[in-house]
Amino acid sequence: MNSAQEVAAHDIPAVLLTMRPRLHRYCARMIGSAIDGEDVLQDALMKAVEAVSTAGPIRNPEAWLFRIAHNTALDFLRRRNRQEALHSLQEVDMIVDEIDTVASRQIAATSLRTFMRLPVGQRASVILMDVLGCSLQEICDVMDLRLPAVKGALHRGRARLRELAEEPDDAPRPRLSTADRERLANYVDHFNARDFDAIRTMIAEDVKLDLVNKSRLDGKAEVSRYFGNYAKINDWHLVPGLVEGRPAILVLDPMATLGAKPKYFILLGWSAGKVVRIRDFRHAAYVADEADIQVDQDNIRR
Repeated sequence: MNSAQEVAAHDIPAVLLTMRPRLHRYCARMIGSAIDGEDVLQDALMKAVEAVSTAGPIRNPEAWLFRIAHNTALDFLRRRNRQEALHSLQEVDMIVDEIDTVASRQIAATSLRTFMRLPVGQRASVILMDVLGCSLQEICDVMDLRLPAVKGALHRGRARLRELAEEPDDAPRPRLSTADRERLANYVDHFNARDFDAIRTMIAEDVKLDLVNKSRLDGKAEVSRYFGNYAKINDWHLVPGLVEGRPAILVLDPMATLGAKPKYFILLGWSAGKVVRIRDFRHAAYVADEADIQVDQDNIRR
């Protein structure tokens, strides 16, 4: 963050565009889901847009936006009944341990599921400093806590992550059900064959499309234009898979080597055998960077 920067209200949209991936990274790690993290981020951005008209010049727009994202994430956690006692932190004045580059990279690579095992205060302080590179003072501003409390949370959060890193991760990996595998494979096969007329027969008349970070369309006639746009490009190949345990369509680069990470993903909602919701993250590829993604190896067709 650049605490010396000051921007006028009309410049905030440009700042939002630049910061969106970093804000998402924070939200995703705070609530333990890259997909839900995008929902929290969208809510936070709406609050920022509403507040900016009366905010006047904003001295540190990044800290201002992170504080809105932080508070929105806490609201989400409260609604989900996972709010811990944020203000129960002991205010012990301690020196924050310096960590080397390797340790910092290890913390940044920690899974969302592991971060969720930290109390909120510890989780937020570790993410802000070790994942996003904020200073102690910036963390105080975002979390609205005094410096001793932030130092204590950071110290204990790092120590707990080291303990968790030594525990074996023996949780079974989720698998696609037979029904999910069949309907995803059917959709994917038609899509990869560019048989978009067949795809259109699979969608409901009142289908809703969320092209995340881009646009929303309602109804079969409007959503049909979305398939036409895919017909004009060649930078995609679809495979069935899971994202955070949810059935999903993973989008690969057709020129990438086998085993390459998906570029982004698409979520489908079904009702009575028809697709009623499409959520396409093509224009929010940063979400895939944070998500736990599994390719369904039994259904890869190139």
